Amino acid sequence: MPSSPYVIRPINGVPVAIVGQAFPYTPIANPRYMVADWTFGIREEELQKQVNEARGKGAQVVVLLSHNGMDVDLKLASRVTGIDAILGGHTHDGVPQPVEVRNAAGTTLVTNAGSNGKFLGVLDFDVKGGRISGWKYRLLPVFANLIKPDATMASLIARIRGPHEAKLAQKLAVTEGLLYRRGNFNGTVDQVILDALMKVKGAEMAFSPGFRWGTTLLPGQPITMDHVMDWTAITYPYTTVNEFTGEMIKTILEDVCDNLFNPDPYYQQGGDMVRVGGLTYTCTPGAGMGSRISDMRLAGKPIDAGKKYKVAGWAPSPRVRRASPSGTW
Repeated sequence: MPSSPYVIRPINGVPVAIVGQAFPYTPIANPRYMVADWTFGIREEELQKQVNEARGKGAQVVVLLSHNGMDVDLKLASRVTGIDAILGGHTHDGVPQPVEVRNAAGTTLVTNAGSNGKFLGVLDFDVKGGRISGWKYRLLPVFANLIKPDATMASLIARIRGPHEAKLAQKLAVTEGLLYRRGNFNGTVDQVILDALMKVKGAEMAFSPGFRWGTTLLPGQPITMDHVMDWTAITYPYTTVNEFTGEMIKTILEDVCDNLFNPDPYYQQGGDMVRVGGLTYTCTPGAGMGSRISDMRLAGKPIDAGKKYKVAGWAPSPRVRRASPSGTW
């Protein structure tokens, strides 16, 4: 028996419906075999049905917990009615105040509270006579070193890490510059990974996924195995080596670009470009599909569309996938 896509919980005496929205592009952004029997999509009509059903069961406030990304949530809020707020994720936006989106039946608040536990989004509704009469939102910064750890959770973490502690603490190198992973197009952590891929695999260029998570290291800090795992420990971390023509490399970059910069938010899958090593290019986000990437070069020389190049990747990257956003994958 499948579980319900929403729950109704009394909060300070007010029945609040909390609806879940999984990342609609899961089988596109991840290997399909990992979710072979699952289907995903934005599915406005189904969401509208669940919101109406929750309202019919007495919910006075409806909140959508979404992994769509900010732009997708903004469009969704304009088309689905009856949602009071969308608390979203995926694009890592720290939004100081919600965006008020008008739709056919009222207004929906849309916001994100960043990522990696940096902020806590606090949304208070004033409900009178079964309706929202006002709201207040705060984006609170989280200072981990000022918060006392939960003793039970700290004990659990210590027990799980215990057998691996010595290996995780192994010092591999010392960073000469700032190592970070925060840019939409690149970051110094990504460059270290790309350089390693090209050296170990003997590749002319390398691709790495557009991840933005992981610990930032200051110049002079040791790089430990713990940091490497922090940057790379995912469920499909294997590396690959392929031969791609220059034409195929451009197709891959154009495909990723369209996933990021398509004018229709429902065709966007986030805000992060695949990272590249060895290769340089120019990107024009506002151009049309297939025309955003230009001036591709390897070691200063223009990429030959018909020539094959040895390309390393991981996670696995690169890959080309297309999809329709509103249906089922």
